[in-house]
Amino acid sequence: PIGAFLFSGPTGVGKTEAAKQLAYILGIDLIRFDMSEYMERHAVSRLIGAPPGYVGFDQGGLLTEAITKKPHAVLLLDEIEKAHPDIFNVLLQVMDHGTLTDNNGRKADFRNVIIIMTTNAGAETMNKATIGFTNPREAGDEMADIKRLFTPEFRNRLDAIVSFKPLDENIILRVVDKFLLQLESQLAEKKVEVTFTDALRKHLAKKGFDPLMGARPMQRLIQDMIRKALADELLFGRLTDGGRLTVDLETKLGEDGKETHEVKLDIQPLPKKEGKAKPEEATAG
Repeated sequence: PIGAFLFSGPTGVGKTEAAKQLAYILGIDLIRFDMSEYMERHAVSRLIGAPPGYVGFDQGGLLTEAITKKPHAVLLLDEIEKAHPDIFNVLLQVMDHGTLTDNNGRKADFRNVIIIMTTNAGAETMNKATIGFTNPREAGDEMADIKRLFTPEFRNRLDAIVSFKPLDENIILRVVDKFLLQLESQLAEKKVEVTFTDALRKHLAKKGFDPLMGARPMQRLIQDMIRKALADELLFGRLTDGGRLTVDLETKLGEDGKETHEVKLDIQPLPKKEGKAKPEEATAG
């Protein structure tokens, strides 16, 4: 293959997203397998096909068929540490020779494939607080866990082990901007020009990031806070014909003294189309 990489680090820091973006930038397909589905020994036959005489023998394997159909691709094997050991033997052959023969004798060509495997190995170690005066654990400290989980022959065939750090504040703000840009482009299709305030961005960065879950809750927060507030205005309200919109954060003090945050929409609708008023003018005349 072009390259075989192991992405390690905590959940929700962008390992899978990095593989998706690589496929997008290169303009090739992404083929993804969730390796938690391949924990049993018989799961190998799902990847390379059932042996002769077994049900499904003529269908081929999921992995070999996918690569035969799309020989230029990024192959993403998510949570590789959960796969059965027999699957690693199959991967050794792929990483060594760039080919894989299914149980029908057909060869799948992996020479133009980029293999990316992700693992959460060492994530627990990274999250543990250190004792005494030692420095906090950093990316790369999980190598001991990777060595424990993966055999030397497997590690030797990897081109690189890429270690992902937990996200810091600046990166989280950039993740917020990515999601807001997606929303901005969707609203632009509906002729709505939108501006998001810094107060809103910082609130989303603070509330949408979880040290254990990473940036995964961010999309749900944007869905709950902003998209739901916009839905009625876009479908039935002031933005049906488009307009300008500023999305801000409003902080209120409750009776118990706790702060609550709500989205505040400042809407300037576009004037109604004149074409709609013409039939009325005709009847009045």
